[in-house]
Amino acid sequence: MFSSLLPQLKSLRRGLLSLAGGLLLIEFLDELVFGAGEAAWPLIRSDLGLTYLQIGLLLSLPRLVGSALEPFLGVLADQGWRRRLILGGGLAFALACLLTGLAPSFALLLAAFCLFNPASGAFVSLSQTALMDTDPRRHDQLMARWTLAGSLGVVAGPLLLGLTAWLGLSWRGAYLGVAAGALALTALVWPRRLPPSGAAAAGQGLRAGLGAALRALTRPAVLRWLVLLEFADFMLDILLGFLALYLVDTAGATPEQAALGVAVWTGAGLVGDALLIPLLERVRGLAYLRLSALIVAGLYPAFLLTPGFGAKLIWLALLGLFNSGWYAILKGRLYSALPGQSGTVLAVDAFFGLAAGFLPALLGWAAEQFGLPGAMWLLLLGPLALLIGLPTAGPAAGDQSADPPQPLQS
Repeated sequence: MFSSLLPQLKSLRRGLLSLAGGLLLIEFLDELVFGAGEAAWPLIRSDLGLTYLQIGLLLSLPRLVGSALEPFLGVLADQGWRRRLILGGGLAFALACLLTGLAPSFALLLAAFCLFNPASGAFVSLSQTALMDTDPRRHDQLMARWTLAGSLGVVAGPLLLGLTAWLGLSWRGAYLGVAAGALALTALVWPRRLPPSGAAAAGQGLRAGLGAALRALTRPAVLRWLVLLEFADFMLDILLGFLALYLVDTAGATPEQAALGVAVWTGAGLVGDALLIPLLERVRGLAYLRLSALIVAGLYPAFLLTPGFGAKLIWLALLGLFNSGWYAILKGRLYSALPGQSGTVLAVDAFFGLAAGFLPALLGWAAEQFGLPGAMWLLLLGPLALLIGLPTAGPAAGDQSADPPQPLQS
């Protein structure tokens, strides 16, 4: 029996050690630390004595720092700096995780998070652009695989947290372990040759590249996907950021039960992301998005209104299943709206993030003022925005964008 599995194991090993496999492992690691961190919020709050407002600042300010720096990273990546930025980002990513695991106070934790966000932009986001450039005709499908790798990491995150807690290392041990993993993946990517990027940016300077990225923000096709990505995040990372706290403070769950709730939500999302890959070969991504947004718009109020921890787990599983693919499809459409300019996609996403990065802090402020149960209703804007903003007619299956892309003018 073992001999029959040996060829499959060898094939898996070759895939993981390939360029695409290494890039997907980077996304897995990024979401691993994210999943562990989101499940650990009750423990971090207890350890450092954090308020809701401080938690909101920890979720918002680092994002604003990353968004301020990522336009430069994206433009430089399209001008031939991508490989160096990815490798440097990997080292900074490891350092940020190390500092997080050692942080003794809110101020130092905030500083570590502010380093982590731009480091993730260089290490992880630019790895995503490299993966997109391996086959520009299949952005939706490549993003689906990227999202699946991330979902595996998110699911494994609470398990890593549980393992470190069992070993007596608390939440800090999870971050220290990820720091070691980041160094290993940086070493794996070091000798690899990345696909070329940014043919449209050849010969541009940094200032011209930033100007072109800002002009791209005025295109309706680009602006639509950016806005919808931010609203979709209400039911993705923003919900996950407050989920464990909501289960503890509202549903009466223990921190361990809250970690289980996060695992249920992310586990269902993993199943959905795995099903999405073959689904996108058969149906239009926009048609799927519209239907799933309608379903989530009904499921989320049921989750909030149902009392008791056990019953909420059922709604969480359904929510995790039906919001799968939102990020993958919307981000794929954004890449297709700027063909051959994957670094510019990172830049425009970051520019837009400067305007939207305050949203978690706003939710934290609303929770502080009106209570977390009331603030959680604001997240219903996510599926409602998709129902309103998605185009009513799209291309045939296999087409990448409902809006025909046009080259940037420098």
